[in-house]
Amino acid sequence: MAEYQTQEHDVVVIGAGGAGLRAAIEAASAGCSVALVCKSLLGKAHTVMAEGGVAASLANVDERDNWRVHFSDTMRGGQYLNNWRMAELHAQQAPDRVRELEKWGALFDRTKEGAILQRNFGGHRYPRLAHVGDRTGLEMIRTLQDHGIHQGIDVFMEFTVVTLLKSGDRVVGALAYDRERGYFHAFRAKSVIMATGGIGKAFRITSNSWEYTGDGHALAYDAGADLVDMEFVQFHPTGMVWPPSVRGILVTEGVRGDGGVLRNSEGRRFMFDDIPDLYKEQTADSPEEGWRYVQGDKAARRPPELLTRDHVARCIMREVKEGRGSPHGGVFLDIAWIKEKISNAEEHIKKKLPSMYHQFKKLADIDITKTPMEVGPTTHYVMGGVRVDADTQMSTVPGLFAAGECAGGLHGANRLGGNSLSDLLVFGKLAGEHAAAFAKEHGAADAPAEQIDAAIAAALVPFEVSDANAEAAYAVQHDLQDTMQDLVGIVRVENELKEAIDRLAKLRDRARKVRVDGHRQYNPGWHGALDLENMLVISEAVARSALDRTESRGAHTRNDFPGKNEACGKVNTVVRKGADGAMEVQQHPIAEMRPDLQAIIEEMK
Repeated sequence: MAEYQTQEHDVVVIGAGGAGLRAAIEAASAGCSVALVCKSLLGKAHTVMAEGGVAASLANVDERDNWRVHFSDTMRGGQYLNNWRMAELHAQQAPDRVRELEKWGALFDRTKEGAILQRNFGGHRYPRLAHVGDRTGLEMIRTLQDHGIHQGIDVFMEFTVVTLLKSGDRVVGALAYDRERGYFHAFRAKSVIMATGGIGKAFRITSNSWEYTGDGHALAYDAGADLVDMEFVQFHPTGMVWPPSVRGILVTEGVRGDGGVLRNSEGRRFMFDDIPDLYKEQTADSPEEGWRYVQGDKAARRPPELLTRDHVARCIMREVKEGRGSPHGGVFLDIAWIKEKISNAEEHIKKKLPSMYHQFKKLADIDITKTPMEVGPTTHYVMGGVRVDADTQMSTVPGLFAAGECAGGLHGANRLGGNSLSDLLVFGKLAGEHAAAFAKEHGAADAPAEQIDAAIAAALVPFEVSDANAEAAYAVQHDLQDTMQDLVGIVRVENELKEAIDRLAKLRDRARKVRVDGHRQYNPGWHGALDLENMLVISEAVARSALDRTESRGAHTRNDFPGKNEACGKVNTVVRKGADGAMEVQQHPIAEMRPDLQAIIEEMK
């Protein structure tokens, strides 16, 4: 049996993106010893890819904005499947979290008066996204890291967690290994926070980096926690489609927020073809300027490119499938057209969208100040995740908390752009605060030594496979990604979902025969074999949840059930591990909304 080192802390945070960093800062400020464990290098988190901005009703650009409007927008975007208490807390606390980030050194773009500048974004009624050009996530990570290093947090970089440790029903730590040398480490803790991000690498085309294999979701599931709303996977409308080496890399919604328009191969702005009735009140004088939201005697004019992401993604796929797509299977996103209205358009674009300018120039040899970009939908975000208590962020397993993308509830059926960054700030803080309180109240407890030994033995199984039909983990992962992309993608249907579930069962059989050669040091094949187990769990959760929801709502589109189902609109899909180890899917009724919040929804309609 392999030896292991023991690390002891009050709180262990798994994942060092925005949610993990904010949680670690909060737990450390409460006087707890904190371990921050991250799969990659500190600073290399998906938060960095959130380029457009952080949504918070600061009302610096439009005085009509407030937390009630933000709450209403979030609920409407989520098709009212959201955990309404989470949506309330998020909308109320986001402005304070942004101002706090500014106090810690974040350098936001400014209005002429010196206030934090805010831009339009899809699904938001007013300009709400505080931003730093198109590098907002990067600035957020920089600020949180710079602040966090002074809090006495112990950081363990390039460590992968393979299982959560339990004492009875309670989570009391985690077993991880050092990816560089393969040494095992047992992290003993009084509480654990999951902040591991998303599941995008289960799909062939994704904006997600290699780390996003659903580790937090799968670890929590295996520990007995509920997952919620896993059928809702967001396909960002605009990822790069050419050249093939960069397919899926994100093109920020900020391009559309700053005037970019979508055109098909005929040069037509096709988004005007399909505006939902909810938004359809057109301005009589100039419909090309966009439709308007009406609130009392005031209206805010919006372009159709800023409809919710699920809607824009479906419209793009319609154009492609009907033969009006770009040469490489996407559509055209044009920001260069603004030179018709702005004299210094080239410098304006470079200033507002510096990362996008350099990204296309270096990766595709395209100057976006002169040439339209080719874009198409890419797997970007999962709304579903670990089911948590809204106020504390604790999962259904005592001692286990979750925040950020790996926690479910806030976004419902579809996330609005910019809500992810304010999500991780608001709920990262709450998770850190309550994990620290739990640690102080409950004290230490040890997992049985045989539990750790068994977990190490399971992690080393791929080295011992001698089956003549053994294969590399990459081959299985490749087929898994094809299965999810082709059968559980943007548009779903019953027979394809059932086929996907059957394929996943066969892939699981193949995964048991995956063999790893060599030793534990510097062995990417071993890393891939362990990632594969997590990807199989979350892929099955997505497919089974999608099969169970017999309607189309938000990011979940069923061709065989194209409309909304009133009964489905009153439940969340919950996945948990059964006593026999099989995956169980249940429907949980959504708690009735408080009357004061319901009144806000009615007022904003």
